[in-house]
Amino acid sequence: MTAVGNEVSASANSASARLKDFARVATARVDDAAEAIGRIFCPHDLTPVDHSASDFSAHHNCADFDGFSVSYVAYGGSVAINPGCLDRFFLLQMPLSGSAAVRTAARELTTGPRHTASLLSPTIPTEMTWRGDCAQLILLLDRKLVEHRAAALGGVAVRPVEFDPAVALGGPLGQTLSARIEQLVTAAEQLGPRKTLSAVAAADWREPFLNVLLNGQRHSLSSAIDIFNGRSEAQPAALKRVRAYLESRATEPLDLAELAAIAGTGIRALQLGFRRHFGTTVSEMLLDIRLAHLNARLKTARPRERIVDIAFDLGFTHLSRMASAYRAKFGESPKATLQRLS
Repeated sequence: MTAVGNEVSASANSASARLKDFARVATARVDDAAEAIGRIFCPHDLTPVDHSASDFSAHHNCADFDGFSVSYVAYGGSVAINPGCLDRFFLLQMPLSGSAAVRTAARELTTGPRHTASLLSPTIPTEMTWRGDCAQLILLLDRKLVEHRAAALGGVAVRPVEFDPAVALGGPLGQTLSARIEQLVTAAEQLGPRKTLSAVAAADWREPFLNVLLNGQRHSLSSAIDIFNGRSEAQPAALKRVRAYLESRATEPLDLAELAAIAGTGIRALQLGFRRHFGTTVSEMLLDIRLAHLNARLKTARPRERIVDIAFDLGFTHLSRMASAYRAKFGESPKATLQRLS
């Protein structure tokens, strides 16, 4: 085994390896593997365990794209890997063979083909032990891309995102991710290392991964995303703030974006929340508030004050619709109210 430039090379790779034309590391030396793979991912401690030093080997093939990469990583024997915090990226590790014990600050799990993958977050310290000649396909996603997309989906400021590290491969999310990563690896193998994806093609691969993970796997901003997108109920207190705002500004034009900002949700979530909690739409509630104001104004109208002038003051622009809605609510026309109380 010899070092070539910034890479380490070996005579041959495993027959079952993926991305063979993208070989970056192939060595039987622990120190060389730790240094070379550390340059690709991040510095880490790498130690053979269970008397695996004589069986040790490391292979790393990596296809790198804009904001993400996909790798094939395999270790012979069993190895302990301690990267600490990844810092710059998220790693989705899909096992092909062997198993891996993954320990984070709050969770321990064992991954293996067809049952569990791991999703590592950059701010959570992680330790791993790969056993049984473990090989994995690894999707790397740039931290900034994930955090900015999560903030946009949740309508919040950019902040760290921390995922539940266990991905069930037998469920819909795991099956989708497995199929998508297999498709990406195949596409990279067909493309080869001498060509690159266009910006549009890279986005076509990157964007679905971001959305599937952020909407499908639980993480620290999942609740904010669910509320902002109307998948769970907004807090009644927030909706009451919007209703109070409508009552205080009933004569002003309706601005759904402004109302959603007051509630701290997306527009769709605001609309769903109104239906769930008030049994009406935002527009229907505003109409009801304006009709109540019209009724109060008619009851205190000055002599010779016209209904049309009061209605326009209150934001009504379609007088016939206003009259129909008023009759439905109060059982008489605006004119009848005015005449009855004159």
